[in-house]
Amino acid sequence: MSAPGALLARESVPTGTALITQLLLALVCAGYAVGAAFGWGSRELAVIMGDFGLSAGALVAAVSCFLYARSSPPRVRPAWLLFALSSAMACAGNAVWGWYEVVLDRRVPSLSIADLFFLCFAPPAIIGLLVLAKRPVTRSGWVCLGLDAWLIGGSLLTLSWSLALAHTTRVQGESVAPAALSLAYPLLDIVLVSMVLALHFRRSSGNRSAINTAIGALALTVLCDALFTSPLLRESYRSGQLLDAGWFAGSLLLAYAPWGARRTIEAVRPPRPPCRPGAPVAGSLAALTPYLAAAVCTLGILYNVVEGRTIDRVVVLTGCTVVLALVVRQGIMLLDNIALTHELAQKENYFRSLVQGSSDVIMIAAPGGTLRYVSPAATGVYGRDAEELIGCPLSSLIHPDDLGRVLHEVRRFLAAPSAGEPTARIECRFKSGGGDWLNVESTVNRHQGGLIFNSRDVTERVRLQAQLQHSAEHDTLTDLPNRALFTERVRQGLTGRRAGDPGTAVLFIDLDGFKGVNDRLGHQAGDELLIQAARRLADSVRSGDTAARLGGDEFAALILGDGIRDQAARESQVVEIADRLRLTLSQPYRIDGNDVRVAASIGVAFAEPGITPTDLMRNADLAMYRAKAGGKDRVELYVPQMQAEVVRRTELAARLRSALHEGEFALLHHPVVSLTTGRIEAVAARARWRSSQGILFTPAEFLRVSGDNDRTAELGRWLLEEAVAQAAERARLGHRVPVSVRLSARRLLDRSLPMSTVEALLTRHALPSGALIVELADSDPRVCLDDLEQRLVSLRRLGVKIALDGFGNGHAAFTALRRLPVDILKLDRGLVEGIVESARLHKITNGLLRIAGDLGLQSVADGVDVPEQLIALRAMGCTHGQGMAFSGLLDEYRLRRALARDDFPVPARIALPVAHRWRVEHPQWTK
Repeated sequence: MSAPGALLARESVPTGTALITQLLLALVCAGYAVGAAFGWGSRELAVIMGDFGLSAGALVAAVSCFLYARSSPPRVRPAWLLFALSSAMACAGNAVWGWYEVVLDRRVPSLSIADLFFLCFAPPAIIGLLVLAKRPVTRSGWVCLGLDAWLIGGSLLTLSWSLALAHTTRVQGESVAPAALSLAYPLLDIVLVSMVLALHFRRSSGNRSAINTAIGALALTVLCDALFTSPLLRESYRSGQLLDAGWFAGSLLLAYAPWGARRTIEAVRPPRPPCRPGAPVAGSLAALTPYLAAAVCTLGILYNVVEGRTIDRVVVLTGCTVVLALVVRQGIMLLDNIALTHELAQKENYFRSLVQGSSDVIMIAAPGGTLRYVSPAATGVYGRDAEELIGCPLSSLIHPDDLGRVLHEVRRFLAAPSAGEPTARIECRFKSGGGDWLNVESTVNRHQGGLIFNSRDVTERVRLQAQLQHSAEHDTLTDLPNRALFTERVRQGLTGRRAGDPGTAVLFIDLDGFKGVNDRLGHQAGDELLIQAARRLADSVRSGDTAARLGGDEFAALILGDGIRDQAARESQVVEIADRLRLTLSQPYRIDGNDVRVAASIGVAFAEPGITPTDLMRNADLAMYRAKAGGKDRVELYVPQMQAEVVRRTELAARLRSALHEGEFALLHHPVVSLTTGRIEAVAARARWRSSQGILFTPAEFLRVSGDNDRTAELGRWLLEEAVAQAAERARLGHRVPVSVRLSARRLLDRSLPMSTVEALLTRHALPSGALIVELADSDPRVCLDDLEQRLVSLRRLGVKIALDGFGNGHAAFTALRRLPVDILKLDRGLVEGIVESARLHKITNGLLRIAGDLGLQSVADGVDVPEQLIALRAMGCTHGQGMAFSGLLDEYRLRRALARDDFPVPARIALPVAHRWRVEHPQWTK
């Protein structure tokens, strides 16, 4: 059985509840029939069951139809209300009949109220059937419906008149009322039967099972009425006979129709295919109905002829009208067929023009796969004539790599129910006339056992999708895989057949000095350098490995393992590859006719069991940063201690963020002493962090790990405010010495430290002019010297002195000296440390001090730790110094004591060897 057949078979199977209901209904009807067949055991009980039993059954049908009408859709609600009214009329008629026979114990009159109720049974049922029927959409449809009803009704009237009604009329011809009543019953039944037959093939698409059951119930009732009206049966009819079982079963069947049938359908509602096996048969019977009706009419006339009877005028009149109705109906059908044929021809021409002019290729394939039709668009799409393709197997046009997938998809589509999946979409490669393979997307439909393909060329779309996919996974500048694709490659390298291979490694590469190339030669030259570096990297990795650009000047490489289990061997192999990459990337780059050099720092991390791609890449990144911190241009292997260091720095940075608010920072001071008199001329403020764990961190330690510009700015503001506040407090105590605060050039230009902030500080604390010295800590080449010069000039207008810190360390200091307004030069500690031992440094320092003297600037030597340095600097003309030769960092209490003493002993002269003799003669300097 096919899949649609199986689904249809399922629909006819009732559920357990519905089956029980049907069994109970059958048992009740069978019980009534048995009782009626045996006379119910007594005449009195037979009369009661024949009258009030039928009334109760009709009442149950009326109540059931009424209740169902309240919950049914508005479209069918009037029909079920009319069925309820029809059953109510039958209930009332049987009740009146029982009133006469049971209560009054006499015969029912020939004309009674019961006859009125029985006559009112058929009209509501007829109108209800009309409501349930499909409404014709045209006038000719309405006319054909009326003609079909008359054909059936007239034929039945002819046959009934010939068999019984004429005799009944002659028997009761003397009394008009009894004759009319005798004719009314069969005529209404004939009309009801006509409607049942005419509308049987015109049912609406609602609850078909309920409607079929209701039609069956009415048909059973009409059949019993027909038997009752026959002269042979009516003369001998008494209540409680077997005929009552038919009426009773019809009432209960009508009561069951809306509820039991609906539960069956709602419980199992499979998708209904558009074409059922019985549909052609049903259509044929509907078309033959008028001719069958005419045949019945002819049989009625032939019966009179065979019996030798005179043909009654009613039979002649009815037969003539039936023939006329049949002729008119055939004429209407002929006109409709002509119109439909013309419309079909127009639609065929229309769709042919659509197919011929469509840019899509339409192909019809036979069940065996041979092409039976190909639209002319194949010439433009495939580059092949349509006639050339007709008769070719469809499989010969499909790429061999796609053929298996296409066949599988077609078989699955044909096996699926057409209602659930009317079409399918298949994409594959078709062979063009030029031998190329085109990407074709086809919409597939079923067609008489074969398939219809509506195909279009999507080669350009596929190319654009591939291009977009490539752009999403590759770097736009170097065309190397980007971070997303590299991460996916690492994941693939850690899973599948390479899972657990300890030889898999990730290399993180950073180009040292690339930023200087960008700043010196421009971004275009920097981009060219990155392109050349990417090309070198891609050419240097092995086949199967992956080189990628992660962003900026950071690259990466995935080195897949070779199955080597020896740890030393695999580390040696990967380190050799990494070192070769380092040397390759460190070779000079030819850019705009110039040789540009950069170095490469490489971090290596090896795969471990259970490691994730993110962790492996993080480990390689940590190793790369360790390589940069260790001197750059080197290869560093990841070790677990690196992660511990990162954790420590992260924790330190987190504590630093809360240290300011918790008061863990302290301000210490270094005395700046005159090398001639030993008096304290100024103090240098320095911040120190004493954490809650009791650890004292220097700025080089906590600022290096903070990585938080906002926190650094906040620390700079705190240092400035605290230094000014303590200097003002010392001034009020009589210690009027300037305080110097070290600030970077970038911090001076930061908007978080506007000019009004410094001016407000000086005003609020009443610090006199010249009491604040700003040490320019560095000269960042990225800082605009024009903006810095303007800022320093504004500070000097406020009475702030400017000191150039770290003088003698690099070319930037001389540039700053040339451009910026400076009052004090602070010699770099690196010069002071070797001034005694190195004659070269001695001469350099002497020259720098001479420059300071020529410019009229004060000079301060930082890092004066031994007396030999002090004497040498003073001999060169240096005026001030700070360092351990005088004092270390002092807190506020010790600083005030030193200011109260107001001098430090300085040596007048010393003979060589300096260090030994000075410590012997002046032991106090060594404390």
